[in-house]
Amino acid sequence: MNKDRYVLGIETSCDETAASIVKNGTEIVANVVASQIESHKRFGGVVPEIASRHHVEQITIVIEEALKQAEMVPEQLHAVAVTEGPGLVGALLVGVNAAKAFAFAHQLPLIGVHHIAGHIYANRLEQEMQFPLLALVISGGHTELIYMKEHGSFEVIGETRDDAAGEAYDKVARTLNLPYPGGPHIDRLAHTSSNPVPFPRVWLEEDTYDFSFSGLKSAVLNYMHNATQRGEEVLPEDVAAGFQNSVVEVVTGKTLRAAEEYKVQQVIAAGGVAANKGLRNSLEKEFKKLGIPFYIPSLPLCTDNAAMIAAAGSVMFEKGIRSNMAMNGRPGMEMSSWI
Repeated sequence: MNKDRYVLGIETSCDETAASIVKNGTEIVANVVASQIESHKRFGGVVPEIASRHHVEQITIVIEEALKQAEMVPEQLHAVAVTEGPGLVGALLVGVNAAKAFAFAHQLPLIGVHHIAGHIYANRLEQEMQFPLLALVISGGHTELIYMKEHGSFEVIGETRDDAAGEAYDKVARTLNLPYPGGPHIDRLAHTSSNPVPFPRVWLEEDTYDFSFSGLKSAVLNYMHNATQRGEEVLPEDVAAGFQNSVVEVVTGKTLRAAEEYKVQQVIAAGGVAANKGLRNSLEKEFKKLGIPFYIPSLPLCTDNAAMIAAAGSVMFEKGIRSNMAMNGRPGMEMSSWI
Protein backbone atom coordinates (compact mmCIF):
# COMPACT_ATOMS: atom_id res chain seq x y z
CA MET A 1 0.00 0.00 0.00
CA ASN A 2 1.36 3.43 -0.97
CA LYS A 3 1.85 5.49 2.19
CA ASP A 4 3.20 8.58 0.43
CA ARG A 5 1.38 11.80 1.32
CA TYR A 6 1.13 14.76 -1.05
CA VAL A 7 0.20 18.20 0.29
CA LEU A 8 -0.60 21.24 -1.84
CA GLY A 9 0.79 24.42 -0.26
CA ILE A 10 -0.48 27.95 -0.99
CA GLU A 11 1.31 31.15 0.10
CA THR A 12 0.05 34.74 -0.39
CA SER A 13 1.03 36.51 2.83
CA CYS A 14 2.86 39.42 1.20
CA ASP A 15 4.00 39.93 -2.40
CA GLU A 16 4.67 36.40 -3.69
CA THR A 17 1.86 34.30 -5.12
CA ALA A 18 3.02 30.72 -4.70
CA ALA A 19 1.81 27.12 -4.93
CA SER A 20 3.75 23.94 -4.30
CA ILE A 21 3.28 20.21 -3.90
CA VAL A 22 5.43 18.44 -1.31
CA LYS A 23 5.76 14.69 -0.77
CA ASN A 24 5.91 13.37 2.81
CA GLY A 25 6.86 16.80 4.14
CA THR A 26 10.42 16.58 2.82
CA GLU A 27 10.46 16.34 -0.98
CA ILE A 28 9.47 19.14 -3.36
CA VAL A 29 7.50 17.76 -6.29
CA ALA A 30 6.50 21.14 -7.73
CA ASN A 31 7.22 24.72 -6.67
CA VAL A 32 5.82 27.80 -8.44
CA VAL A 33 6.38 31.42 -7.35
CA ALA A 34 4.99 34.50 -9.11
CA SER A 35 6.97 37.48 -7.82
CA GLN A 36 5.64 41.04 -7.65
CA ILE A 37 8.96 42.81 -7.03
CA GLU A 38 8.86 44.74 -10.29
CA SER A 39 5.37 46.05 -9.51
CA HIS A 40 6.36 47.37 -6.07
CA LYS A 41 9.89 48.55 -6.85
CA ARG A 42 8.84 52.03 -8.00
CA PHE A 43 7.05 52.59 -4.66
CA GLY A 44 10.07 51.54 -2.59
CA GLY A 45 8.04 48.88 -0.76
CA VAL A 46 5.00 46.63 -0.92
CA VAL A 47 1.67 48.38 -1.57
CA PRO A 48 -1.00 46.14 0.02
CA GLU A 49 -3.79 46.93 -2.47
CA ILE A 50 -1.55 46.22 -5.45
CA ALA A 51 -0.30 43.01 -3.83
CA SER A 52 -3.87 41.76 -3.30
CA ARG A 53 -4.81 42.53 -6.89
CA HIS A 54 -1.84 40.61 -8.23
CA HIS A 55 -2.67 37.63 -6.01
CA VAL A 56 -6.20 37.52 -7.44
CA GLU A 57 -4.77 37.52 -10.96
CA GLN A 58 -2.14 34.85 -10.28
CA ILE A 59 -3.54 32.41 -7.69
CA THR A 60 -5.39 30.07 -10.06
CA ILE A 61 -2.51 30.13 -12.52
CA VAL A 62 0.13 29.11 -9.96
CA ILE A 63 -2.02 26.28 -8.56
CA GLU A 64 -2.65 24.90 -12.04
CA GLU A 65 1.05 25.22 -12.88
CA ALA A 66 2.04 23.34 -9.71
CA LEU A 67 -0.26 20.46 -10.63
CA LYS A 68 1.12 20.51 -14.16
CA GLN A 69 4.74 20.43 -12.94
CA ALA A 70 3.97 17.54 -10.61
CA GLU A 71 2.00 15.74 -13.34
CA MET A 72 -0.78 15.20 -10.81
CA VAL A 73 -4.52 15.70 -10.54
CA PRO A 74 -6.29 16.98 -7.40
CA GLU A 75 -7.55 13.46 -6.58
CA GLN A 76 -3.94 12.41 -5.89
CA LEU A 77 -3.50 15.03 -3.16
CA HIS A 78 -4.07 14.33 0.54
CA ALA A 79 -4.46 17.85 1.95
CA VAL A 80 -4.30 21.58 1.22
CA ALA A 81 -2.11 23.79 3.44
CA VAL A 82 -2.31 27.58 3.27
CA THR A 83 -0.74 30.52 5.07
CA GLU A 84 -3.38 31.63 7.60
CA GLY A 85 -1.23 34.45 9.02
CA PRO A 86 0.51 36.67 9.83
CA GLY A 87 0.70 38.92 6.80
CA LEU A 88 -1.19 41.56 4.82
CA VAL A 89 -4.89 40.93 5.40
CA GLY A 90 -5.98 41.42 1.77
CA ALA A 91 -3.18 39.20 0.51
CA LEU A 92 -3.91 36.47 3.06
CA LEU A 93 -7.60 36.43 2.16
CA VAL A 94 -6.85 35.59 -1.48
CA GLY A 95 -4.81 32.53 -0.55
CA VAL A 96 -7.13 31.38 2.24
CA ASN A 97 -10.24 31.58 0.09
CA ALA A 98 -8.52 29.88 -2.85
CA ALA A 99 -7.42 27.06 -0.52
CA LYS A 100 -10.90 26.72 0.97
CA ALA A 101 -12.50 26.57 -2.47
CA PHE A 102 -9.97 24.00 -3.72
CA ALA A 103 -10.30 21.84 -0.59
CA PHE A 104 -14.12 21.97 -0.72
CA ALA A 105 -14.29 21.21 -4.44
CA HIS A 106 -12.02 18.17 -4.12
CA GLN A 107 -13.06 17.02 -0.62
CA LEU A 108 -9.58 17.48 0.85
CA PRO A 109 -8.57 18.32 4.45
CA LEU A 110 -7.72 22.00 4.96
CA ILE A 111 -4.78 23.06 7.13
CA GLY A 112 -4.02 26.66 8.13
CA VAL A 113 -0.29 27.27 8.63
CA HIS A 114 1.57 29.97 10.54
CA HIS A 115 3.89 31.78 8.13
CA ILE A 116 6.87 31.58 10.51
CA ALA A 117 6.39 27.84 10.97
CA GLY A 118 6.61 27.63 7.19
CA HIS A 119 9.96 29.43 7.15
CA ILE A 120 11.28 27.08 9.84
CA TYR A 121 10.14 23.98 7.97
CA ALA A 122 11.79 25.16 4.75
CA ASN A 123 14.89 23.63 6.35
CA ARG A 124 13.30 20.17 6.43
CA LEU A 125 13.08 20.21 2.63
CA GLU A 126 16.88 19.96 2.52
CA GLN A 127 18.02 18.73 5.93
CA GLU A 128 16.42 16.57 8.62
CA MET A 129 15.66 18.51 11.80
CA GLN A 130 17.38 17.42 15.03
CA PHE A 131 15.61 18.18 18.32
CA PRO A 132 15.76 20.12 20.50
CA LEU A 133 16.67 22.90 18.10
CA LEU A 134 16.81 26.67 17.92
CA ALA A 135 15.38 28.53 14.92
CA LEU A 136 16.42 32.07 14.02
CA VAL A 137 13.67 33.58 11.89
CA ILE A 138 14.83 36.80 10.28
CA SER A 139 12.90 38.46 7.48
CA GLY A 140 11.17 41.64 6.34
CA GLY A 141 8.42 41.27 8.92
CA HIS A 142 9.95 39.09 11.62
CA THR A 143 13.01 38.66 13.81
CA GLU A 144 12.51 35.86 16.32
CA LEU A 145 14.34 33.11 18.17
CA ILE A 146 12.16 30.01 18.53
CA TYR A 147 12.94 26.94 20.62
CA MET A 148 11.53 23.62 19.40
CA LYS A 149 11.46 20.46 21.55
CA GLU A 150 9.84 18.42 18.79
CA HIS A 151 7.89 18.71 15.54
CA GLY A 152 5.04 21.20 15.89
CA SER A 153 6.29 22.61 19.21
CA PHE A 154 7.20 26.32 19.12
CA GLU A 155 8.37 28.48 22.04
CA VAL A 156 9.21 32.08 21.14
CA ILE A 157 12.12 33.04 23.42
CA GLY A 158 13.05 36.30 21.70
CA GLU A 159 11.48 38.70 19.22
CA THR A 160 11.84 42.22 17.90
CA ARG A 161 10.28 44.98 19.97
CA ASP A 162 9.96 47.34 17.01
CA ASP A 163 11.23 47.00 13.45
CA ALA A 164 12.10 43.63 11.97
CA ALA A 165 15.66 43.33 10.64
CA GLY A 166 14.51 43.19 7.01
CA GLU A 167 12.32 46.25 7.49
CA ALA A 168 15.32 48.16 8.86
CA TYR A 169 17.41 47.03 5.89
CA ASP A 170 14.82 48.36 3.44
CA LYS A 171 14.50 51.72 5.23
CA VAL A 172 18.26 52.23 5.40
CA ALA A 173 18.55 51.23 1.74
CA ARG A 174 15.95 53.84 0.82
CA THR A 175 18.00 56.46 2.69
CA LEU A 176 21.02 55.45 0.60
CA ASN A 177 18.92 55.66 -2.61
CA LEU A 178 19.28 51.94 -3.24
CA PRO A 179 16.59 49.98 -5.13
CA TYR A 180 13.89 47.88 -3.45
CA PRO A 181 14.27 45.33 -1.96
CA GLY A 182 17.21 46.92 -0.17
CA GLY A 183 18.71 43.99 1.73
CA PRO A 184 20.75 42.44 -1.11
CA HIS A 185 22.08 45.86 -2.16
CA ILE A 186 23.25 46.74 1.36
CA ASP A 187 24.86 43.32 1.69
CA ARG A 188 26.70 43.77 -1.60
CA LEU A 189 27.86 47.31 -0.75
CA ALA A 190 28.97 46.31 2.74
CA HIS A 191 31.54 43.91 1.34
CA THR A 192 33.25 46.75 -0.59
CA SER A 193 33.84 49.02 2.42
CA SER A 194 37.25 49.58 4.00
CA ASN A 195 36.05 51.98 6.73
CA PRO A 196 32.64 51.03 8.18
CA VAL A 197 30.80 53.70 10.17
CA PRO A 198 30.82 52.65 13.90
CA PHE A 199 27.08 52.52 14.57
CA PRO A 200 25.87 51.39 18.04
CA ARG A 201 24.97 47.81 19.02
CA VAL A 202 21.54 47.48 20.62
CA TRP A 203 21.72 44.63 23.17
CA LEU A 204 18.79 45.69 25.44
CA GLU A 205 18.69 44.07 28.91
CA GLU A 206 21.44 41.63 29.77
CA ASP A 207 19.19 38.56 30.05
CA THR A 208 16.84 39.14 27.11
CA TYR A 209 16.82 37.48 23.72
CA ASP A 210 14.65 40.26 22.27
CA PHE A 211 15.86 42.50 19.45
CA SER A 212 15.48 46.18 18.59
CA PHE A 213 16.47 47.78 15.29
CA SER A 214 14.58 51.07 15.43
CA GLY A 215 17.37 52.86 17.31
CA LEU A 216 19.99 51.60 14.86
CA LYS A 217 17.87 52.78 11.95
CA SER A 218 17.56 56.21 13.59
CA ALA A 219 21.33 56.33 14.15
CA VAL A 220 21.89 55.79 10.43
CA LEU A 221 19.37 58.50 9.51
CA ASN A 222 20.95 60.94 11.98
CA TYR A 223 24.42 60.21 10.64
CA MET A 224 23.26 60.88 7.07
CA HIS A 225 21.44 64.08 8.10
CA ASN A 226 24.38 65.46 10.11
CA ALA A 227 26.87 64.70 7.34
CA THR A 228 24.66 66.52 4.83
CA GLN A 229 24.32 69.52 7.15
CA ARG A 230 28.11 69.72 7.47
CA GLY A 231 28.64 69.26 3.75
CA GLU A 232 30.63 66.06 4.31
CA GLU A 233 30.83 63.32 1.74
CA VAL A 234 28.95 60.16 2.66
CA LEU A 235 30.28 56.91 1.26
CA PRO A 236 27.27 54.56 0.91
CA GLU A 237 29.44 51.47 1.27
CA ASP A 238 30.75 52.64 4.67
CA VAL A 239 27.23 53.34 5.93
CA ALA A 240 26.01 49.99 4.60
CA ALA A 241 28.92 48.13 6.22
CA GLY A 242 28.49 49.89 9.57
CA PHE A 243 24.77 49.17 9.64
CA GLN A 244 25.20 45.54 8.62
CA ASN A 245 28.02 44.96 11.11
CA SER A 246 25.76 46.13 13.93
CA VAL A 247 22.87 43.88 12.88
CA VAL A 248 25.10 40.85 12.34
CA GLU A 249 26.97 41.19 15.63
CA VAL A 250 23.81 41.46 17.73
CA VAL A 251 21.87 38.73 15.92
CA THR A 252 24.84 36.35 15.99
CA GLY A 253 25.57 37.08 19.65
CA LYS A 254 22.02 36.49 20.88
CA THR A 255 21.59 33.36 18.76
CA LEU A 256 24.84 31.88 20.11
CA ARG A 257 23.89 32.61 23.72
CA ALA A 258 20.42 31.08 23.30
CA ALA A 259 21.83 27.96 21.65
CA GLU A 260 24.22 27.40 24.56
CA GLU A 261 21.65 28.12 27.28
CA TYR A 262 19.00 25.83 25.79
CA LYS A 263 21.56 23.09 24.98
CA VAL A 264 20.18 22.51 21.48
CA GLN A 265 21.27 19.80 19.06
CA GLN A 266 20.91 22.00 16.00
CA VAL A 267 20.48 25.65 15.02
CA ILE A 268 18.64 26.63 11.83
CA ALA A 269 18.00 29.99 10.20
CA ALA A 270 15.02 30.95 8.09
CA GLY A 271 13.50 33.95 6.30
CA GLY A 272 14.62 36.33 3.60
CA VAL A 273 17.39 38.02 5.62
CA ALA A 274 18.94 34.58 6.23
CA ALA A 275 20.08 34.91 2.60
CA ASN A 276 22.35 37.80 3.67
CA LYS A 277 25.98 36.74 3.07
CA GLY A 278 27.38 38.75 5.97
CA LEU A 279 24.97 37.13 8.42
CA ARG A 280 25.36 33.64 6.97
CA ASN A 281 29.14 33.83 7.16
CA SER A 282 29.10 35.09 10.74
CA LEU A 283 26.69 32.43 11.99
CA GLU A 284 28.47 29.60 10.16
CA LYS A 285 31.84 30.67 11.53
CA GLU A 286 30.72 31.05 15.16
CA PHE A 287 28.68 27.84 15.34
CA LYS A 288 31.55 25.90 13.79
CA LYS A 289 33.70 27.11 16.71
CA LEU A 290 31.03 25.96 19.18
CA GLY A 291 30.61 22.60 17.49
CA ILE A 292 26.82 22.98 17.19
CA PRO A 293 25.39 21.91 13.80
CA PHE A 294 24.08 24.97 11.96
CA TYR A 295 22.01 25.01 8.80
CA ILE A 296 20.50 27.61 6.46
CA PRO A 297 18.35 26.55 3.50
CA SER A 298 19.32 27.44 -0.06
CA LEU A 299 18.47 30.96 -1.20
CA PRO A 300 15.17 30.16 -3.02
CA LEU A 301 13.82 28.57 0.17
CA CYS A 302 14.79 31.55 2.35
CA THR A 303 12.33 33.88 0.63
CA ASP A 304 8.55 33.34 0.67
CA ASN A 305 7.44 30.19 -1.14
CA ALA A 306 4.68 27.62 -0.86
CA ALA A 307 6.92 24.55 -0.45
CA MET A 308 7.66 25.66 3.10
CA ILE A 309 3.92 25.98 3.81
CA ALA A 310 3.29 22.50 2.45
CA ALA A 311 6.18 21.14 4.55
CA ALA A 312 4.79 22.65 7.76
CA GLY A 313 1.27 21.59 6.77
CA SER A 314 2.48 18.02 6.29
CA VAL A 315 3.59 17.88 9.94
CA MET A 316 0.19 19.16 11.05
CA PHE A 317 -1.54 16.65 8.75
CA GLU A 318 0.34 13.74 10.33
CA LYS A 319 -0.56 15.07 13.80
CA GLY A 320 -4.23 15.04 12.84
CA ILE A 321 -4.62 18.82 13.04
CA ARG A 322 -7.23 20.26 10.66
CA SER A 323 -8.86 23.62 9.99
CA ASN A 324 -12.48 24.18 9.00
CA MET A 325 -14.25 26.28 6.40
CA ALA A 326 -14.69 29.11 8.90
CA MET A 327 -10.93 29.77 8.73
CA ASN A 328 -10.04 33.35 7.87
CA GLY A 329 -6.86 35.31 7.23
CA ARG A 330 -5.25 36.39 10.53
CA PRO A 331 -2.86 39.31 9.88
CA GLY A 332 -1.68 39.53 13.50
CA MET A 333 -1.56 35.79 14.14
CA GLU A 334 0.64 34.87 17.11
CA MET A 335 2.75 31.72 17.04
CA SER A 336 1.41 30.78 20.49
CA SER A 337 -2.20 30.83 19.22
CA TRP A 338 -1.59 28.63 16.21
CA ILE A 339 -1.68 25.08 17.59
